[in-house]
Order: sequence, then C-alpha cells, then structure tokens
Amino acid sequence: MANLTGKVALITGGTSGIGRACVERLVADGARVVFTGSNAEKAQSLCDATGATFIRAAVQSPEDWAAVEQQVARDFGRLDIAFANAGTERGDANVEALSLDAWNEIVAINQTGVLLTIQSAIRLMKGNPGGSGGSIVVNSSMNANRALSNYLSYSVTKAAVVAMVKSVAIHCGLERLNIRCNAILPGVVETDLISNIIAKCPDPDAARAAYNGMSPMGRMARLEEVAGLVAYLASDEAAFINGADYAIDGATTAGMTGV
Repeated sequence: MANLTGKVALITGGTSGIGRACVERLVADGARVVFTGSNAEKAQSLCDATGATFIRAAVQSPEDWAAVEQQVARDFGRLDIAFANAGTERGDANVEALSLDAWNEIVAINQTGVLLTIQSAIRLMKGNPGGSGGSIVVNSSMNANRALSNYLSYSVTKAAVVAMVKSVAIHCGLERLNIRCNAILPGVVETDLISNIIAKCPDPDAARAAYNGMSPMGRMARLEEVAGLVAYLASDEAAFINGADYAIDGATTAGMTGV
C-alpha cells in the first residue's frame, strides 16, 4: 500500500471502472478523495462505501471546473493528487465513417478535459499550505502507441495527452513547482463494461478468450493492478518520476510474438 495519509486527491470519471477502483484504492491508502462524474446514483454508492466526496461535473466544461476548484479549496484547503481519468470512445469510427460531431465530442472529453483537469490541479497545488507540490496522473491508453483503425478519435486523443503530460512535466520542473505529471497506458482491463460486452456476445467464452489473448500473459488487467500503479505514482515514493508514460498492458505493445 502507498502512504497517502494527509493527502487530498481529485479523480475525474470516478463513478465506474478504473476511476472507481482508484477512488477505493486511494481512500484505502489514507487519502481524502474527491471525484467527479455524471452518474449521481453510482456516485452515492461509492461515497457511502468509502467516505469520498462527489462533485457532479463535466470535464470539458470550464464553468464546472471553476466550481470544482472552489469546492476543493473551501472544503479541503489543498490538493496533492489529481488523476485525469475521464474519457470516452462514444461515436468513434474509422477515418471515412467518423462524423465531425463525434470527433469534437471525443476531443472535448479526452483531450480538452485532460487539459482543464491539469490546469485546475496546478492552480490548486500551487496554493498548498507549506508550498507548491503535487502529483498529476493522466489515464492514456496502449492505443497511444498502437492506434486502432476503427477508433480514430480515441487513438489520436490518447496519443495527444501523452505529449501533454511531457510538456506539463517539463514546465512544472522548470518553474520549480514541485508538481509531477505522468501518464499510464493501460491495455485491456476487465471493467464492468468489458464484462458486460463479453456476457452479451453469442459465445461469451470465445469473446473472453479473444480479450485475454490480446496480451502475451493471456489475461486482461485487473482493476486493482491499474489502481496500484496510480497510487504509486501519486505517492512520495515516486518523487523523481516525472514526464514518464507507463504501459500496464501485460506486454501487449512490447513487440511481436513471431511465427
């Protein structure tokens, strides 16, 4: 377990999947956690289970971010950890089939939303009692390095935020802000979404085998494994890790298996 005692964390897209697992993990590690999302019902069950605080907000909305910043500053007085997790692939397609509306929505959430998360996090972290400092983690994807032909917008935005992370890390370092920024690049993770897709397939066993077979390790990642990496990067043990991008994909993107 990471020692996050006394730290305040902000997680976007915290009501399900990786975000929800990270809320649970960071609370277990001692942090006070604030999370955002749109599903109030799922949020309430997580608040009841963990004691975390939910703020309904859309990551692509500057107005919502102004309200989030105000509430975090008022209720917690500091921010030490930010996990820019919210993302979407809704409406994505290949380059010929992709609509401009779908492109704009995915860019707004996956790319602009990450930018606004980072900007708000930096403003809050610079005002921490005792001086500027904190850790920002961005959820990218293995598809930042291995693009999908039928998910153009998702692949592009996930690659773009890795470059954003590196630019932010350099800036914060040069400004001596003591704020780190790193990215994680998960492979296929067995979320409820994936499990539901598998269950609805005509042959669930074959579908599960296909997902498991994407990794040379022969399985999908578990949510707690991804949350563990986020917790480590958020902790003081990772104090000199900055501007890095960590694949957590069971060697899916490491290379070719050969014939």
